[in-house]
Amino acid sequence: MNKEFGDVYKALQEGRSAVISRELEGQIYTRLFVPQDRLIILGGGHVAQPICHIASLLDFDVIVVDDRPAFANHERFPDAKEVICEPFADALKAIGIRETDYVCVVTRGHRYDADCLRVIFKGNIPSYLGLIGSKRRVGGLFDLLEAEGYDRAVMDRIYTPIGVPIGAITPAEIGVSVTAQLVQHRRKNPIASDYEGLLEQTNSDLSAIKFLAESDEKKALLLVLSSTGSTPVRSGSLMAMDYLGNVYGTIGGGCSEAGVMAKARKIIREGGSCVVDIDMTNEVAESEGMVCGGTMRVLVEAL
Repeated sequence: MNKEFGDVYKALQEGRSAVISRELEGQIYTRLFVPQDRLIILGGGHVAQPICHIASLLDFDVIVVDDRPAFANHERFPDAKEVICEPFADALKAIGIRETDYVCVVTRGHRYDADCLRVIFKGNIPSYLGLIGSKRRVGGLFDLLEAEGYDRAVMDRIYTPIGVPIGAITPAEIGVSVTAQLVQHRRKNPIASDYEGLLEQTNSDLSAIKFLAESDEKKALLLVLSSTGSTPVRSGSLMAMDYLGNVYGTIGGGCSEAGVMAKARKIIREGGSCVVDIDMTNEVAESEGMVCGGTMRVLVEAL
């Protein structure tokens, strides 16, 4: 067991951020881990399908909820991480909304929208909350909820009508509009970067982190400290490797990864750490099919 990565894994499982830091040659490198963005789509109708598909391509973990078996199934939503067929209120209580979540309310009617919002307003307010519907109908819904005692200021933070205004009409176009707004919101709310030597933010590969945290065997951490030019991954990318050469996560694949893995085998046997510089700009790199045309610096460390 490795306590450092055990703490990282636990934090990510609980929807919290975590950091690791390394000091090399007088410089501190800090890797910030954040939980995968989670999108909860409330409603399994025709609009929900393209939202789910496109959002999964954008690295969201998508959960779809509907109370109708014909609409809440993996055949309709093959890209969803989870599909829940339960009444909306029950499903929301079971999911547990986090402050970092994205929520799209696209149910089949404002009666169900109200059921969803009543539960959401009583708990953590998600980072993004979007509601489909015309201004008139949404206004009527908000008046009803305000009369029930819910805070109008919270309602005013909801993205409604949902999506970027591109004149969308078809479900696919609405899906593009909504997911564009998700990206827009994501980029307007960057992770705080008040860490010294913060590496670029990359998705947290739980397979690598879980292995580093839980495996008792000898292993190596491979962490991209810097990258220049066009490289297969950015700084901050992370991979783990065991003594048999099994890998978890990636630092780019192909020749760039193979060269570092050779160093990692030695580090696993002998212990310690080293830094490997990978040049993908020279003629040798080109002959090996490494057409990215950049450089990477990778920390290899025995754990």
